[in-house]
Amino acid sequence: MLKNRKDFDKLVKSLSESYKEVTNRIVVCCGTGCVAGGSMKVYEKLQEILKSKGIGVVLELEKEHFEGDMNVTKSGCVGFCEMGPLVRIEPQGWLYTKVKVEDCEEIVEKTVLKGEHIERLAYSMAGKMFAKQNEIPFYKKQTRILFDLNGVINAESIKEYIAVGGYSAFVKALFEMDPDVVVDEIVKSGLRGRGGGGFPTGKKWQQVRAAKADQKYVVCNGDEGDPGAFMDEGVMEGVPHKLLEGMMIAALAVGASEGYIYVRAEYPLAVHRLQIAIAKAEELGLLGKNILGSGFDFKLSICRGAGAFVCGEGSALTASIEGKRGFPRVKPPRTTEHGLFDKPTVLNNVETFANVPAIINKGSAWYASIGTPTSSGTKAFAVTGNIRNTGLIEVPMGTTLKEIIYDIGGGMRGDTEFKAVQIGGPSGACLTKEHMDLPLDFDNLKKVGAMIGSGGLVVMDEKTCMVEVARFFMNFTQNESCGKCVPCREGTKRMLEVLQRIVDGQGKDGDIELLEEIADTVKSCALCGLGKSAPNPVLSTIKNFRNEYEAHIYDKKCPAGACQRLKHYVIDPAICKGCSKCARNCPADAISGTIRSPFTIDENKCIKCGSCVSGCAFGAIKEV
Repeated sequence: MLKNRKDFDKLVKSLSESYKEVTNRIVVCCGTGCVAGGSMKVYEKLQEILKSKGIGVVLELEKEHFEGDMNVTKSGCVGFCEMGPLVRIEPQGWLYTKVKVEDCEEIVEKTVLKGEHIERLAYSMAGKMFAKQNEIPFYKKQTRILFDLNGVINAESIKEYIAVGGYSAFVKALFEMDPDVVVDEIVKSGLRGRGGGGFPTGKKWQQVRAAKADQKYVVCNGDEGDPGAFMDEGVMEGVPHKLLEGMMIAALAVGASEGYIYVRAEYPLAVHRLQIAIAKAEELGLLGKNILGSGFDFKLSICRGAGAFVCGEGSALTASIEGKRGFPRVKPPRTTEHGLFDKPTVLNNVETFANVPAIINKGSAWYASIGTPTSSGTKAFAVTGNIRNTGLIEVPMGTTLKEIIYDIGGGMRGDTEFKAVQIGGPSGACLTKEHMDLPLDFDNLKKVGAMIGSGGLVVMDEKTCMVEVARFFMNFTQNESCGKCVPCREGTKRMLEVLQRIVDGQGKDGDIELLEEIADTVKSCALCGLGKSAPNPVLSTIKNFRNEYEAHIYDKKCPAGACQRLKHYVIDPAICKGCSKCARNCPADAISGTIRSPFTIDENKCIKCGSCVSGCAFGAIKEV
């Protein structure tokens, strides 16, 4: 238990020295993606082989000195999800990709014992092999502030976090800075909320600090519900102490003594590592009563959400923590005035809080120098879809779409043609080829009717139907609507019905205009931000791909060839052998004919399942 700053400084000195003692490290990515690919088995197998060869293995820094020859660490998400499981070799900085259990023996024999690089496990692109992680284009183009320790330290070790400078920002704020100065630094840094709205973080903190109340709260929104988004998950799994430290600094700045981390229950690994982080911080005396003898008290708890998308909205989230149904409420009053338990509350998301320690340590001017004048710092994006290098990235605000897709993402998978990217999830919009050079920041995206949102980027090629994309997101939003207000509850349902009709080939003249009319009503009248932004994917696809809507409605064709109900199948009589296999396989009895004579398909009965195409041994059935 650390009783004062002197104890903390003494611990920092001993831990940092001992951390440097072992330079030979094998860092295994144990984020959710790599764990799903078998990285925990790789982690365990490496230990087993090393020990069998008499090599002393240290799993994490627990004592004042490492007592071993090799540090085998399980880190958080390294980001390069497409290439997982990932194993990093130190001190060389080599990154091995798609590592399997059967590769472990070779890694120990060649790399650990002989210092040799295994080329077949290295990342290659366009015939070029990249041995070191920092040389790979995916990493080389990034600026990692948020994820600088992912893939470096043990995700579950508070002592390794302290050894590399962790909690120094909190101690600095606690003993060297007045709370007003802390708030002022956040204001001057230009940090804006990374949850989607982009509200100035420092301004929010100022409002809570100025509020008069006997109790204040700090709440972290870790309810990351956007399809394809996992940035906050990467922080909570990889550097949970960075999140804790940011919340502790916020509590100190605004005068709060209690905080909550609201995490979706679908993130079990994140919850597990946060629980470990909080327990370890309490054990050392960095959380609890009279922290480091300063008189500052701060208690931190985890609240697991049940997966309701609406609980990503601030007032619905606080209602859920209170044990109520997650309903948003009319604003004002704002959360800064009447938040959790009707008390002034600082509510920021994971990424926002995790940026705070670096700002306090390096200064607001340093942070403001990164990004753009109105959107400072970096932004984490989860890149998924039809792109070569999917994963978690962090780039300066203002980075263009072209840089992300081609320089970092490696271009389109299968050398297909880029069509669009959905940014901001169900609340966002699609960007097209004309937006390739658009700097991605809060203000530039707003100008084109889009938003950063939490940071999901779903990349699509020419085989993607944009009407179906709109239908998918509207289906998600409609299912997740809390139902409190009529515009969202009923409006999204009506929009979904129209979109479903269009992709089913039953679209009617006037459907596009009807969608626009309902969308305008929902945007204007919905109660919360989630409802107001629900029509965005529909409006942006109509704006950028109206021709696809018209083709579905008037020509009964899907230009991308993706909508099953709009597919048409014919049997080529010159090729058909009359074997009757297609008729026997058809679940709708839509195919008829005479043995040894060409068969035909009844369009009125055909359900477009495609079983006839896959079952024909002669290739006689074609899609037209």
